[in-house]
Amino acid sequence: MSSAGSRSASAFASRSFPSLASFRRDGDDDSPRRISRTTTATTTATATPTATIIPRTYFSSVSAPPAQQVDVFPSIVIHSTLNAQINDNNGLQPQGSFAEAQAAFLNPPKETIRSLLGQLLKHNIGIVAHYYMDVELQGILHGVKRLQMDLLNRHQQQHQQQQQQQQQQIPLDEELLEIYRQMDLPPTHAIPAHPLVAIADSLAMGDHAVRMCSPVLSGGAAASSIICLGVDFMSESVAAIMARNGCGHVPVYRAATRHIGCSLAESAEGKGYEAWLRKFGDASSSPSSSDKKALHVVYINTSLETKATSASILPTITCTSSNVLQTILQASAQMGPDRLQICYGPDTYMGENLKSLLDAVLSHDESWTDSRIRDELHPLHTRESLRHLRDNLHVYPHGNCIVHHMFGNSVVETVSDKYADAYVTAHLEVPGEMFQIALEKSMNDEGVVGSTSNILQFIERKVEEAAKDMPSSRQHPHNGSQPHIGSTPQSQQSSSPKRRLKFILGTEAGMVTSIVRSVQDILDAHRCHDVEAEIIFPVSSEAVMGVEDDAEGTNDSSLGVVPGVAGGEGCSTAGGCATCPFMKMNDLDAVHDLVDMIQSMRGADDGNDGSDGDTNNYRNKVELQLRKHLPPNRLKGKSINGRDAIELGSEPIVFMRHFMKNKVMSDDLVQRIERMGQL
Repeated sequence: MSSAGSRSASAFASRSFPSLASFRRDGDDDSPRRISRTTTATTTATATPTATIIPRTYFSSVSAPPAQQVDVFPSIVIHSTLNAQINDNNGLQPQGSFAEAQAAFLNPPKETIRSLLGQLLKHNIGIVAHYYMDVELQGILHGVKRLQMDLLNRHQQQHQQQQQQQQQQIPLDEELLEIYRQMDLPPTHAIPAHPLVAIADSLAMGDHAVRMCSPVLSGGAAASSIICLGVDFMSESVAAIMARNGCGHVPVYRAATRHIGCSLAESAEGKGYEAWLRKFGDASSSPSSSDKKALHVVYINTSLETKATSASILPTITCTSSNVLQTILQASAQMGPDRLQICYGPDTYMGENLKSLLDAVLSHDESWTDSRIRDELHPLHTRESLRHLRDNLHVYPHGNCIVHHMFGNSVVETVSDKYADAYVTAHLEVPGEMFQIALEKSMNDEGVVGSTSNILQFIERKVEEAAKDMPSSRQHPHNGSQPHIGSTPQSQQSSSPKRRLKFILGTEAGMVTSIVRSVQDILDAHRCHDVEAEIIFPVSSEAVMGVEDDAEGTNDSSLGVVPGVAGGEGCSTAGGCATCPFMKMNDLDAVHDLVDMIQSMRGADDGNDGSDGDTNNYRNKVELQLRKHLPPNRLKGKSINGRDAIELGSEPIVFMRHFMKNKVMSDDLVQRIERMGQL
């Protein structure tokens, strides 16, 4: 099978559901805090006509829980940092208490950034973090990455200048010397070519860690420790990817010593998921069903143990929210849609949303002809084969992420009623109603459904297009035609001729840090003052929690609220979910503690530990504490059906890697599927 099938699937994504190009490629105190409600947002929204959506017959069968009515969502308006009018606010205008709490951490102190980078450089430590990290932590990590790259560029420029002027050494400017003083490093300290900080989705976190640890890929300054900021299955996955790429000797440390769980990943770790898989494995292995085959497509956001157990029951391949559509289309076409049973899990919403997508195609028989399906979706698929695929797609019914689960009905109603002029983004894990709005919008390139990376890329593209378009827009002012979707018409704005792009952020609020940085980079690069992007959080403005008082009952924080919960486990009962409570177990204090422990280990090894002579005892204590931060290793030394459990758990990722590179299922995976009827 050639790669044409996968490329055609990409064409389907980009032509028919334009923003489904998202599917194309890559891309210490943990105790609960007390909760307090704050005032609601003071901003108002102009009522607009209800957005048209696909009829409810195409909604996925799973719905989010109801919630109180929410009329106006909090938001952050992002401007170019070069705009002198709003320079005092660092180019940001938060609207509503939740947004104010988010924005407060987006521009951390330079001294904090410089100090952390100095520690990472001095001790060769790399940090990989998920997009859903605490907004304060993300702001600092983005600053560290930017500063490292800025220092690298300035050193390279200085080297070029020295060569041009044939000088042995050009003195550093005073600003650069001050930066090195605050980092507690000499100005001659080597700066790695690859960033020591990466913020990415769960799969890319492992790839970045490998680059940091590789002497070749890192530019000669390989990291000797990795701090992984995420939930436990992420640190476990990062360690496994590093081990398979020759970096198994580099330790990976979690931010907390306690278990950092994930409601979605843990829904696949019980006996129920195993029994669900065995139902299809037994059916495919029975003599009466010798022609029926089964493939388990498991979401990457699961533990290594889940992957290993699954692979021992059914042939298994992992997927991401970016490539899941490609995966099921190619597997079905390659194995035969009428004979291949595809079992998708554990994310129920994502699986049901995939069914909704196929239903949307099959319901439009006049527009989605066999010819169009072959041209734009897959060369080996027709309406009949898609119907077989749809009928043979089985979704685990009991798995969801608590963050996306809380996009309740009232949130969806507000999006439809109050924000019809906005672009709508939705992670594939959100409930069917929210997904449906974004899916309908994506048909006209007015929205996107996909992964966190896909959402970020969509926003970047829209802002880039608007920034490039503004010079001609100023030459040809608004002429009364229909306004751009996702933007506020000039007639509804003040005297300023700005164009505002509105984006509903249908995923975890922690993504806003990466969005702000990317949008401002684009606007600054184009020196564009006339475009602004409004990131709208589909949560209640009360979705915040009070900063916990200290032991004396006082609160020394200048900020009264931080993003978090107003009810339930990380979600607001007033509508929508603010942040993931598990991800927020990663914080700045934990990072500093880990860096200090790594520094102490190095000091003990070098004899500079300040331990009053008892170096071995001191080192053992530090090492014991660091071991508590290692990823879970439940599979070490275990075997399943005679195979090493870690190797078996890594196999589905290897199959996915092959598919991502070659656009077809590997021969090994195909043979395993074919052998099922012969067991």
